[in-house]
Amino acid sequence: MSFATRVLPLLVLASAPAFAQYESDPYEDAGYDEYAQSVPENVSYGYAQVLRADEVVEIVRTRTPEERCEDTVEYRDSRRTTNGTVIGAIVGAALGNQVGKGDGRKAATVAGAVAGGMIGNNVARNKAEAEARGCQIVEVEREERQVVGYDVEYMYKGEKYMSRLPYDPGNRLRVRVSVTPDDPSAAVR
Repeated sequence: MSFATRVLPLLVLASAPAFAQYESDPYEDAGYDEYAQSVPENVSYGYAQVLRADEVVEIVRTRTPEERCEDTVEYRDSRRTTNGTVIGAIVGAALGNQVGKGDGRKAATVAGAVAGGMIGNNVARNKAEAEARGCQIVEVEREERQVVGYDVEYMYKGEKYMSRLPYDPGNRLRVRVSVTPDDPSAAVR
């Protein structure tokens, strides 16, 4: 029999009490997990040096109404302004008739007709003038560049990091530093 075959079983028998003492992973205990969650996190704050901050740009499209006119001969159609005046006077009289009683109602009806006629005439005249100039309201699409954030490269304690922030931090960036133990089961593997 060789020396290894005689000594190896003795070593196994001698180390059995040591193995029995650690039957399972000491961190598998449910009590440890509850303890780890109840302990306040180790947090501190520091400042990192900003190395660069690049704008993150997005193209935004907007549609706005705009009056476009062609150069044409101007003419006026008095029927259009007359129609606007008549329609405005009728609407104004109907609204004025809803106000007051007796002679007050008659006065409100007349005042409503006069005011409505003036408003209708102005609206019709403006529309007729715009059409006479060859003008139309068209929607114009515009593209605009908007800054939506910043890709910031910074250095903290000799290590470089990168983050997207909604603002330009300037030369220094406040950082939150959190220290927690590494997962013990991951270190064994």
